[in-house]
Amino acid sequence: MLLYIIIALLLFGLLITVHEAGHFATAKLLGVKVNEFAIGMGPVVFSRRRGETHYSLRAFPVGGFCAMEEDEDSADERAFINQKNWKKFIILMAGSFMNFLVGLLILVFLYAQVNAFIMPVIDGFMEGFPYESEEGLLPGDRIVTINGERIYIYSDVSLLFGRSTGETMDLVIERNGQRLDRANFPLKLREYVVNGETQMKYGLYFTVEKATAGMRLRESWYNALDFVRLVRMGLLDFLTGTAGLQDLSGPIGIVGAISEAGAEADTAAAAARNILYFGSLIAVNLAVMNLLPLPALDGGRIFFLLVNSVFTLLTRRRINPKYEGYVHAAGLICLLALMVVVAFNDIIKIVA
Repeated sequence: MLLYIIIALLLFGLLITVHEAGHFATAKLLGVKVNEFAIGMGPVVFSRRRGETHYSLRAFPVGGFCAMEEDEDSADERAFINQKNWKKFIILMAGSFMNFLVGLLILVFLYAQVNAFIMPVIDGFMEGFPYESEEGLLPGDRIVTINGERIYIYSDVSLLFGRSTGETMDLVIERNGQRLDRANFPLKLREYVVNGETQMKYGLYFTVEKATAGMRLRESWYNALDFVRLVRMGLLDFLTGTAGLQDLSGPIGIVGAISEAGAEADTAAAAARNILYFGSLIAVNLAVMNLLPLPALDGGRIFFLLVNSVFTLLTRRRINPKYEGYVHAAGLICLLALMVVVAFNDIIKIVA
């Protein structure tokens, strides 16, 4: 278990370092001054200066940072604060882009080993299924959407079925090249006999297709998009009260989940696959969360870029950078407070 915790910590730190490397690479490419690029946090273990940039390796492998010249009073024309908005936008976006790219590449690697995929195409029905008809469902029907949400990959079917709380659900299916609406369709859990046991099922069997190179790439891309949607669903659940603070997980909870996934695997290879899959999910989550228009996050800074652009267009003046600094500082305090609460909840869950 300890080994998997260490691996999870290193993976989490690597993803943060990749994020900062995105900022670093684009800053260098666009001629922005970078004072320091660090791998890890805490005391400096090793450092070297090359040109204007100080490169350092720090004691705790839980992240890193890219320290650009950002003093609002800096007269250096290469300082980040003095760059054109399009350059700032690219640099700020680069961290999330790198996280998403790493998440996608992990999925491509994992799916390269898959020989077949279950597709969201109905192959048949369990005995006693009551809605097999032209007006209902037929073998060969592809499920396109469930309650307005697109089906990217097969696992979306069970996910969205599980999120359906009513007696009916709205389906869109594709049959012989035509899309058909099945509004208020009474598809719900019922008792079916499976291998001699009575189980609660939806009564559907799905098609298995042999994997091709194109299919592996497509499923990787769709899975990455699915991760993005999971973030959106989670945020909506939180904002609507469906989920609460107790349902949030921070670094402690994530490390715990990764280590548990590794420890519960039957073989070392299976553990590696589980950890990599979690790593892909976390990478995409980091990409999306960092682009939320909240102070102290990259998305908040991008939001201020847009606000400043509109303000400058209307008034021919720029917003004083110190005001943006105040907002980000306040946002950082709130973010740190939230992280403390989430970390406390994570610890309670582990202890309990």
